[in-house]
Amino acid sequence: MGNFHETLGINEMNKKTIWKALLAEFLANVLLNFFGCASCTHISGESPSPVLIALTFGLVIFILAQTFEHVSGGHINPAVTAGMMAIGNIGIVKGILYIIVQCLGALAGSAVLKALTPEALHENLGNTQLGKGFTPIQGFGVEFFLGFVLILVICGVCDPNKPQAKPAATLAIGMAVAVGHLATVDYTGASMNPARSFGSALIVNNWTDHWVYWAGPVLGGVAAALIYKHVLAAPNLGPMRIVERYTISDEKELKRLDENVP
Repeated sequence: MGNFHETLGINEMNKKTIWKALLAEFLANVLLNFFGCASCTHISGESPSPVLIALTFGLVIFILAQTFEHVSGGHINPAVTAGMMAIGNIGIVKGILYIIVQCLGALAGSAVLKALTPEALHENLGNTQLGKGFTPIQGFGVEFFLGFVLILVICGVCDPNKPQAKPAATLAIGMAVAVGHLATVDYTGASMNPARSFGSALIVNNWTDHWVYWAGPVLGGVAAALIYKHVLAAPNLGPMRIVERYTISDEKELKRLDENVP
């Protein structure tokens, strides 16, 4: 019974912390869809700049991950949660709850955006659609690699045996999101996030090729997480080696400062 509970992640369901984590994931997705999708919606009627969209999504993920990481891990994306579930970093029950509140948060964010914008803009509101001439299979491939690169970066910068990467982790994640948008926003809308696409699709009631925005990022994220864990993960330093690394670094910095003192 104990192993069964551990497999499902029931042991993680601490009543004092699970609600905080779920609230964090909900709020993060509210803000992601509001600000991110707002960058895709222009009153002028002209197509928004891909650079504007990329910077908005990249920066909002950066600040949200920085804000909520200590509460929920800062997933903010079902593809991230699926990847973490695949390698055992989060239990099944908790992961499913994360995905549910992520979708609800994205829906709420898109609903707020709709309420605060003129009716003439309500046909789009950041709804992700395939670019002209792209087939659903091509769109799936693009979204697969978007999910792959995002979760690969997350695994790399959050590797416990790479403490030197921790300070820049959220910035690297935000930059991965920005790069994905810069490269492919005209291909698929560069969703990278099933919840983000779900929220806008439901609000504008446009489900064309919606499966692409779930299957692509989720399978890409799972593949990246498994490859990183089993092939690319940094060697285990152990607690003493990690402390030693920081100590040596501090000693070098102190020595450098001493040499510069007149």
